[in-house]
Amino acid sequence: MTELENKMISRAAELLKSGEVARVVGWKKGEFYYDPSPATFETEESLKEFVYNDFCGANLSKYLVEINKKEGKTAVFLKPCDTYSFNELLKEHRITREKTYVIGIECQGKLDNYKLADLGADGITGEEYDGNTVKVTTVYGEKTFNKPEVLLEKCLSCKGKKFMVSDETIVLHEMDETANDRFSEVAKLEAMTEDERFAFWKSQLSKCIRCNACRNVCPACTCTKCVFDNVDSGIAAKANDVEFEEQLYHIIRAFHVAGRCTDCGECSRVCPERIPLHLLNRKFIKDYDAFYGDFTAGETSEGKTPLTSYATSDREPNVGGERK
Repeated sequence: MTELENKMISRAAELLKSGEVARVVGWKKGEFYYDPSPATFETEESLKEFVYNDFCGANLSKYLVEINKKEGKTAVFLKPCDTYSFNELLKEHRITREKTYVIGIECQGKLDNYKLADLGADGITGEEYDGNTVKVTTVYGEKTFNKPEVLLEKCLSCKGKKFMVSDETIVLHEMDETANDRFSEVAKLEAMTEDERFAFWKSQLSKCIRCNACRNVCPACTCTKCVFDNVDSGIAAKANDVEFEEQLYHIIRAFHVAGRCTDCGECSRVCPERIPLHLLNRKFIKDYDAFYGDFTAGETSEGKTPLTSYATSDREPNVGGERK
């Protein structure tokens, strides 16, 4: 157990024992070391299953939507990037600030188990950061990688290590930041011809199995009844029968979260087919920044997004420019 993990467990135990909170939202051990799962802990005894390692990439903000409906206060551990989603949920009145105790936690970037598997790291049993190097222990021995080549995509374009909201923080070391341009991949898509771009997305979206994991994990998808679950909509199938439906599902979802997406990357992280769904959202972010001026969803819990407010001085989309 790392020092950071131990401090998180100790603090969770204190909050539960004092009765200050009724539950704590964190991560529990999964079937495999690299597969910790979001979980709720309501007793000190249950914390024996608590874990925090470099595979805890899940954004816990989304889980508060249902948990906040319960009686009592909830403590939640949020990484810096997760706090943007928390603020957006506050802004949309999906969660209640007074019922939530936010503990900001240290994050040095989270590992992508798919990338590690591609590089031959099977049967992972442990990991350790050493500067820009990642040492991974497996049942077959140790392997060493350059940190950038095995981080989650969202961590390669980290928004920063500042907590947008917190009641307290547990940070033991200075947190690393990556300086990659998050729109570089979008620019590559924009540089394609229309036919090339269509072929790219057709090849990607054709892999979709309609498991709905991207929707279920998305902090911006909180409708009580999703249009894709409406049997009368014609688009509620679990498996796609025609190309039009598979394209419609992801494009409609991208439009629905536009202006509210915090670019948390959960959609791509949980996709079993590894479709780069975050690129759709980043394209929208890039465009409304150009149309209305720089805007970062989740920086505050107040105000409206560019696409949910209107002023007669707004620029037309084909003009662009800074919002007045």
